Amino acid sequence: MAANTVKISSPHMSSLVSSPELDAAVKLAGEIRASGVAVTLVVHEHERLGRGIELAMLAEELKASDVGLGFLTGQLNGSHDPSGIVFTVLAAMSGMEREYFRDRTLEVHESARKGGKTIGGAGATDDDMLFTALRLRDEELSLRDIAALLVISKDAKKGQHPSPATVLRMLREHDEQVATAANA
Repeated sequence: MAANTVKISSPHMSSLVSSPELDAAVKLAGEIRASGVAVTLVVHEHERLGRGIELAMLAEELKASDVGLGFLTGQLNGSHDPSGIVFTVLAAMSGMEREYFRDRTLEVHESARKGGKTIGGAGATDDDMLFTALRLRDEELSLRDIAALLVISKDAKKGQHPSPATVLRMLREHDEQVATAANA
């Protein structure tokens, strides 16, 4: 790696937005640049840094420090002047694209629910799983730990563990039912 390249490597994170790793890398890049060395912050793809306004805000911060920005893959592949109009437009479009996919996914899920289909792991849960999850939550275990201790007893995923998102959904639905019953 060249002496004037600051590398961010965080394979287990879907985004580095507001992360200590990103903050440290931006700070280090600014310090190196202040010493007179040209610096380009290089990441795998722009989505690691954020989308839309998040990416534009980071670009402004890098521009203020006179630090370049580069991406190894994705829509913004290559080096960019963080203040450039092309970069700004592409960053905004990536944010809009994410919102479009999110909205479209929600529409498809709502249509499936109206058609009587279950989404995600909702059909794989049962009362025994719920009671165990409630007990484990009372013991202050994380959703990930609770999911690792539960086992699906029916359907195609029999014998597998539910996802933390399924556990969260199951617990939220239970809490909503309890709150509704208490208010009735």
